[in-house]
Amino acid sequence: MDISKEISIDVNLVRRLIAEQFPEWVGFSVRPVKFSGWDNRTFHLGDDMTVRLPSAARYSQQAESEYLWLPKLAPLLPLPISTPLALSVPSETFPWHWSVCKWIEGESATVENIADLRQFATALAQFLVAFQKIDTTGGPVAGPRNLYRGGSLTVYDGEVRKAVAVLGSEIDVEAVIAVWEVALAAKWRNPPVWFHGDVSAGNLLVKDGRLSAVIDFGCFGVGDPACDLSIAWTLFEGESREAFRIALCADEATWARGRGWTLWKALIKLAKHSPVNLFEEARSLKQIIDDILADHKLRG
Repeated sequence: MDISKEISIDVNLVRRLIAEQFPEWVGFSVRPVKFSGWDNRTFHLGDDMTVRLPSAARYSQQAESEYLWLPKLAPLLPLPISTPLALSVPSETFPWHWSVCKWIEGESATVENIADLRQFATALAQFLVAFQKIDTTGGPVAGPRNLYRGGSLTVYDGEVRKAVAVLGSEIDVEAVIAVWEVALAAKWRNPPVWFHGDVSAGNLLVKDGRLSAVIDFGCFGVGDPACDLSIAWTLFEGESREAFRIALCADEATWARGRGWTLWKALIKLAKHSPVNLFEEARSLKQIIDDILADHKLRG
């Protein structure tokens, strides 16, 4: 269920919730952030905090997991990450856990505000490598909580084939299926490692042209890190993509699964636009798919 259809997630609700559960912050201003995200609705609380509320039941366990793990992981990472300060309890006002987090300064990453895309790609890869090296004992595994990030791509096989059928001649069906089946066959056979689960431009912060922080760990967990490779095709290209791959030390099987994760998301989003029109998002999604096909052809 999408809670926004039942409850208006807005400034007034946040003020009510703060007064109900954290009265020590009742005098702080509340205002929407510029880019709120999809899984959670985010609001500024004063100058140094944010409030994050899940937008639907399928995201409702994320706040608890972040509150438990992120303070333990943060000291072991080379860049700042989201830091939960408080966790609510479900109430009649709002039925799920929500959190108050420390605000991190920075802008969402774009090609325009990054000074050196190749350096940025390398810095991100180094962050992910450091993350993967942290002890995983007791870490959350793939499942409904994190939309099966870190698990097997087979979970999304039906969605991919349905999207391909919808798109038909609007894509190169034979090439797309070939890339997808290679990704399915490239199994993860190593011990589980930590992964972020949603490494997108909106979750990477930029300050003075450089990567300054990584936020929104709602889909994180331990398992196969290939889901973190999608940024290679959604933000990077050419030299920066190659710099990311080299610094990440990704083997061919992991890179193939990374293509698969990216292809899945691009296909299901593009299928919503079918017949494909001239919307900017549709053009961008087709370019991502074309880049994935070209990468597959190049690497075999």
